[in-house]
Formats: sequence, structure tokens, C-alpha cells
Amino acid sequence: MNGPHAAFDLGTLDRLSQGTSPIHQLDPRAKLLVTLAFVVAVVSLDKYAVADLLPFFLFPVLILARSGVPFRFVARKVAVVAPFAILVGVFNPLFDQAIVLRIGEFGVTGGWLSFASILLRFALTIGALLLLVATTSVPALGRAAERLGAPSVFVMQILGLYRYLFLLVGESQRTLRAYRLRAADGGRPAWRIFAQILGQLLLRAVARARRVHEAMLCRGFDGELRLMGTLRFAGRDWTFLALWLAAFIALRFLRPAEMLGALVTGGAQ
Repeated sequence: MNGPHAAFDLGTLDRLSQGTSPIHQLDPRAKLLVTLAFVVAVVSLDKYAVADLLPFFLFPVLILARSGVPFRFVARKVAVVAPFAILVGVFNPLFDQAIVLRIGEFGVTGGWLSFASILLRFALTIGALLLLVATTSVPALGRAAERLGAPSVFVMQILGLYRYLFLLVGESQRTLRAYRLRAADGGRPAWRIFAQILGQLLLRAVARARRVHEAMLCRGFDGELRLMGTLRFAGRDWTFLALWLAAFIALRFLRPAEMLGALVTGGAQ
């Protein structure tokens, strides 16, 4: 099934996370904390703060440059889920028609500004999360989250979901391939047939989950998550964490875009 495979592209993300760039070699806890701080700083800005969001693109751009993750890969994945952000804000221009900004004689309503703000926040946050997963393996992120105090049950669910998404995608591909081999035209299934295929996938997933749970119990699983490997903060990890946290605080509260605009307008006068 090409759709889910193209949407998640789990194999590519997994291969990218095994890189050897300076970003890949950082402690996953440092990267996780920096990414969470970035997301909080971005989403906490005012809904009309379009100009204040632009300097935050410095973070994903520098991470892309230092990690070697292909820009086209990240841009393509952001574009795949962009319709959800568009759906969230597409009606803002209709409901918020108060003019909050004037460019010469042209007035910009608050609805258009908030719509643009939603799109920018979406691109920033999803891009940062994609870069986090593309530079840090999911098991390493799970280990980092556990060390930072995340509930063990939550970490175990995330790791299990990631592991068995590969199986689900593979089972979906085999089921769709079997249908096409048996179908007269070999094309896409009708909605009624597609619903039956989804039902079969659900039944197979439940059966597979039961077998996996029984296999884990046979191997001594007692509900406690045991992750191999140790994590140690080095000097570069502290530097990475401190510099980016300071940068996010400065971008969030000092608002350099407004300061630059004030300087430009003051100099023009």
C-alpha cells in the first residue's frame, strides 16, 4: 500500500537517524529538550505575530545544514500534512475581518494574519519534530524520555507503536497486492471493498498483537521497560542546550523583528 508507506516513510527516517553528523552524535536528551523548548516558544507567540515567527526558522535551517538531512525530504513530509493546518485556519479570514495592519493604503485583516501565523507555526513545529526523529533513533528518544522522567508505560507504548508500524505497513501492502492480483481490472478497490480490507487488517492486527503479547510473556516480560545503553552529557551537549535555550528566550521575549522594524522606520523618519 503505497499511501501509508509514502506518508510515514519509516525506513527512510530510520536510516537517516543512523547518520554520523555532529547533530546525530549529540545526547538525545539535549536534542529532545531543545526541540520541546523550540515548540513551546513558537506556539506561545501571539496569534498575529507573523514577523516574530520568521527568526525561528534559524533553528531548523542550521540543524539541516549541520545534520545533512535532505531538505527535500523534510519539505515533502511537511507538505503531506500541510492540508490539516490549512483546514484549521482557512476560515479565519471570514470570521476576523478587523484590520490590524496597514501597508500603505492596503489593509490586512487579523484573519489573514492569524491564518499565516498558523501555517508558519505548523511548518516550524512539524519541521523541528521531523528533524529530531531524522537525527535521533526512536529507541534513543525513548531512552532519553525515560531518563528525563517520562512515564515508563508511555515510553513503552511509543516504542511498541513505532516497532509494529513497520509490520502494519507491510501487511497493508501484502493485502492490497493480493486484491490487485485477484481483481479483474487490477485498479484501486471500491469503497465497499476498501472497507472490507480495513476490517481484515483490523482482525489481523488484533491477532498479531495477541501473539506478540504471548511471545513477550514467554520471554519474561513483566511490564517493566529495560533499555540498553547509557547516556552521558558531554561538554558539547551542555553547549548545544544552553545556546539554543538562550536563543529561544531571546527570540521569544526580545522580538528582534519588532526591534528591527522600529529601527528601520525610525531611520526612515
